[in-house]
Amino acid sequence: MIRTPELLRAAAMLGTVLLASCTATPEAPQAATSSSSPSAAVEDAQFQRDRQSILAMAGNYDVSFDFTETVSFVEGYDLKEPKRSGGHETVIVVEDRGDFISLQHLLVVGPDEAPFVVKHWRQDWQYEPARVLTFIGGNAWAWKDVPSEAREGAWSQTVYQVDDAPRYGAVAEWTYEDGLAAWSAPREWRPLPRRDMTTRDDYHAVDAVNRHVLTPTGWVHEQDNSKLVLRGEPQVLVRESGLNTYRRFDDYPVAEAEDYWAGTADFWEGVRAEWSRIASENDGFAITLKGETEDLYMPLLELAGQVQAGEMALDPALQEARSVIGKYVTADIGDLQDRLRETVADSVSAN
Repeated sequence: MIRTPELLRAAAMLGTVLLASCTATPEAPQAATSSSSPSAAVEDAQFQRDRQSILAMAGNYDVSFDFTETVSFVEGYDLKEPKRSGGHETVIVVEDRGDFISLQHLLVVGPDEAPFVVKHWRQDWQYEPARVLTFIGGNAWAWKDVPSEAREGAWSQTVYQVDDAPRYGAVAEWTYEDGLAAWSAPREWRPLPRRDMTTRDDYHAVDAVNRHVLTPTGWVHEQDNSKLVLRGEPQVLVRESGLNTYRRFDDYPVAEAEDYWAGTADFWEGVRAEWSRIASENDGFAITLKGETEDLYMPLLELAGQVQAGEMALDPALQEARSVIGKYVTADIGDLQDRLRETVADSVSAN
């Protein structure tokens, strides 16, 4: 059944508000190095352990999302009410090349008798990356080189949005101290979460520490967020603590997620390829839309639905998808201040 644009829009917004075992069998892993020496054997053992930590995040989950503002840093700003929600999410291994692993999140929303799948975020992991794609504010991204000493033994995590546009990226090592398998990256900028992008306009970016930790029942995604105003010199508006908890659970219509991915995987593979082409051919690029990018992601979600329903063939759907992406993406990044959407403070000063 073709979902109406209104339903897709509501579901997409619900999916990201909620933010923020259906696993593929991984291929035989590639070794990190030759095991011809003790040091190489130790490195390879660490590499294999890291891989298993990343792959452990795949599966079916009951998920809770909890975001609480903690400290205000601007006079007159009052802390907002905590935002808490939950849902069911299936995380699928889209690709495993050994030193590269891609995990796609799919939300299953609505009542069990009428479930609906929302394509959610994606996380790509690259071992010892030479560079990482990072958010630079105003719906723009640029490559950051990773020094050799910082990439040794480390993994980049690059997160992508519902339309497979990039979101943020960072580099860190997996650690195994005090009985915890954890990956915690240095602070990096990221776009506003849709829970704020669609409800407020008083800040422009999040300066975030991103941590993934395995637990006996699944894993958690911990966030230490500083909400930034970027007009002039960056100013922290408020701090926020975030905790996304993934508990293994499969008593929901998991088959809906499997069916959605079976019917749309080729389409989304083509969409990912187009974003990869744009990223590889440019030092940086921007989405020309300011703030919420609904005009970009809604057509792509609708095309995926048409492909799944058999109402549109794959090739013309991908041709249309590339056209939509090209309409809103530019390599001419320009000045940050020109890319920012207007905030409440801007409106007040203009008057």
